[in-house]
Amino acid sequence: MTYRRRASPLHAARAGVGAVYCAALATCALVFQHPLILGAVALSVLVAAAGAGVAHEVARTARFTLPIAVLVALVNALVVRDGLTVFARLGELPPFGRIDLTVEALVYGLVLGARVIVVVMCCALFTAAVDPDELLRVFRRVSFRSALTAALATRLIPVLARDARRMDDARACRPDPGPRVAVLRAVATSALDRAIDVAATLEVRGYGAARAGHRSPGAPWSRHDVAFASAAAGIVVLSVGARIAGVAGFDAYPLLSSPVGADELALAAAVVAIACAPFLDRRGIER
Repeated sequence: MTYRRRASPLHAARAGVGAVYCAALATCALVFQHPLILGAVALSVLVAAAGAGVAHEVARTARFTLPIAVLVALVNALVVRDGLTVFARLGELPPFGRIDLTVEALVYGLVLGARVIVVVMCCALFTAAVDPDELLRVFRRVSFRSALTAALATRLIPVLARDARRMDDARACRPDPGPRVAVLRAVATSALDRAIDVAATLEVRGYGAARAGHRSPGAPWSRHDVAFASAAAGIVVLSVGARIAGVAGFDAYPLLSSPVGADELALAAAVVAIACAPFLDRRGIER
């Protein structure tokens, strides 16, 4: 999955704001374990993905993550001994001892798996709808070639893998091979050295110069920047405030406790409304 510029409010917002918006949704999923709130965040991500034109990419990523979520649920049910509602007794299984499967452990594993899926969906939305080049240019304020160096270091992974294999073969031919940590250190050092050298060369040739169609980090904020920044702040404040107030609590052990009342319903509705509100304004989405 790669980024492609589309006509949407999220694509029209600056990359830093889009990244903060996706991070706010992921933060909400990490703050709460209540299934209703996790469902609200998942719905918000799907609506945002549809509004940004990347629903197919986000849904495909969620399908790929589903086996991992199922594995998390099964492992939790097999490993965790807490919970009072036993639904299966598997007997003694060395070296794990007696294994009794409880409803609480299974449900909590499903909640953990659902949280994994939601967080991965937030990351998929970030990957598909936030311009990575524009986001890396933000780091130029920290260091002149830091963004370009980081990008090149990841692009050189195939070359570094070949270097690692050659170094490992050379190490194995020595009478005293020594630890593999030395190979890892040499490869990491080579990655940074090569990335810095290539970045310096490209900077000299004007690669990092501003080009037409690219927004400067110091450009005035647009309506979409303000809308998504406000939505991100609203989601974080609402999540932290609700958490402090004890709304949408969830306890799996020793018995399941997941209240669904007016407060939980209002919180879920507020998360969806705040997350989806920036997509209502579709003016100026072409840039």
